[in-house]
Amino acid sequence: MSAILATLCYVKHEGRTLMIHRVKKENDIHEGKWNGLGGKFDPGETPEQCVTREMSEESGLSIRRPCLKGFLTFPEFDGENDWYVFVFVAREFTGELIDSPEGRLAWIKDNALLDLNLWEGDRHFLPFLEKEGFFSGRFLYRDGKLLEHEICFHPSKESDSHDGTDG
Repeated sequence: MSAILATLCYVKHEGRTLMIHRVKKENDIHEGKWNGLGGKFDPGETPEQCVTREMSEESGLSIRRPCLKGFLTFPEFDGENDWYVFVFVAREFTGELIDSPEGRLAWIKDNALLDLNLWEGDRHFLPFLEKEGFFSGRFLYRDGKLLEHEICFHPSKESDSHDGTDG
C-alpha cells in the first residue's frame, strides 16, 4: 500500500461549474461518474503546480490563482492505495475547452450539481466550496460504496469556530 497525492479542481464561472463525465477511459475507477478535474502529482510538484498542469491537460484551460478549499483522505480508495486530495476552486481562467482524453466536459449549473451521478461523498463536501474557510474530510469506500465519512469545516474567522463535523 502507498499514498497517492492528487488534486481536484472545480472551475466556477457565471453560476456554473466545469465538470467531467468520466466515460472515455478503459478500467477507470470513476467510470460513469461526474467529477471535478484533477489528477496525480508529478514528482516535486506543489499542489498549485499539479492542479494548474492537470487543468491544462484535461480541459485546455489555463487557471490563475486557484484557491485551496479543502483536503480529503480516501483510505484504500482503489482497494489498495490511500489517496490524499487537495481540493481547489478556480474562478479565473483563459483558454478554450478541448476534447478531453479523460471524459466529456460540461458546464453544469451550480444548483444542478447534486443531481449528477457523483460519488456519494462528493455530496457532503461540494456545499463547502462556496463557504469562506477550509474543510478536511475522510471518506471510506469499499467496492464503490461509501461506508463512512467525516468532515471538519474550519471557518475563516476564529470567532465563528465550532466543531463543524458532518457524519
